Amino acid sequence: MTVCAIEKTSATPFTIAADGSYAARLAGEGEARYPERWTLTGPEPYAVPLPLAQPEEADSEVLPLTDGRVLIHRRVAERHAFVLLYPTGGGEAGAGPRTGELQLGGIPVADGVRVTLLPPSPDGHGAFALAVGATSTTVWQVAGVPFGPERAALIPGRCSGGVWLDRTGRLLALDRELDGPEGAVTKAVAVDLRRGGEVSPLLQIAEASNDRLLLADADSGLLLIRSDAPGEPRLGWGVLGSARPVRFPECLRAVGATATPFAVQPGQVLMPESCGVALRVDEAGEGYGGSVAGLALWRPADRHVFRLGAPAGWLGGTGRWTPEGRLHLPYATPEVPCGLLGMALPVSPPPPIRLDPIPLPPAPARPVPLQQAPLG
Repeated sequence: MTVCAIEKTSATPFTIAADGSYAARLAGEGEARYPERWTLTGPEPYAVPLPLAQPEEADSEVLPLTDGRVLIHRRVAERHAFVLLYPTGGGEAGAGPRTGELQLGGIPVADGVRVTLLPPSPDGHGAFALAVGATSTTVWQVAGVPFGPERAALIPGRCSGGVWLDRTGRLLALDRELDGPEGAVTKAVAVDLRRGGEVSPLLQIAEASNDRLLLADADSGLLLIRSDAPGEPRLGWGVLGSARPVRFPECLRAVGATATPFAVQPGQVLMPESCGVALRVDEAGEGYGGSVAGLALWRPADRHVFRLGAPAGWLGGTGRWTPEGRLHLPYATPEVPCGLLGMALPVSPPPPIRLDPIPLPPAPARPVPLQQAPLG
């Protein structure tokens, strides 16, 4: 495996479809932004630009579907509009493909409500958005429905995050913040989108702790968690549905509480300890969107974290594991505008050998003073 030099990487979001077939990002700079779709299957990745008559705003969001279309979320006046983009063959000779559009409608929101796209749905066809208000949060399905965006759940509290817990797009985990007598507390909850948005507790490490779910793998049940239950924000791991407590390995403490897991090795059915985990290590205090300082690779069964520099041109601090244990990181440089860097998780060093001490002969019996002698 090649260890990459440390380099500041792009904070532009880069989103990979649920099955790893496509990816999308907002390419360009300044006022010349446009969606770009990457095809990740085949011997080499390649990118297709999807420009329209007007450039996109820098805060527009894109999300790829498994059929090759790209969803774009725009703020238009007091509405949030959603459109599916796809390349067509209608361009002039030699001019390349044009961009087709399918309007999906929009959702009106009040002032102060923040709308963001959720991670790609595991079914590959639907897409969801989170509208967060002062006292409640709405989950909207914005793609995969016949008559425009539909409300899928209304949840009391301010929600953030968004992690899928199954392969069908039914169970969604959110980090919900509620006001309490001693201030706001954040707990991860599970939302059943097929039962009217029914909410159930997911993480409850301590009553007053802030417990957030960062990533989950449906095959193994591995959960990656950030919590301040140990007395300070720490990274930990647990298993979905298990009665065993969340563990906070000391080796993860070394990478810092701001490190964010972004990819888990799939296919390790019922073997969470064997899953490879990749973490993005951000500059202290900046979190996602700041400068990426490096990359960390880890496996729950090991007591060692491999720290690497961030690859040159790494896009969005994202990537995807293959079931065989190969991590693919997207990057773009002047020499390679569309590339994937592959690496494997190194073998952890063996634990140090512990030599049992040589037993000493028993000490001679020491007389016990009479007043201290036990009775009976």
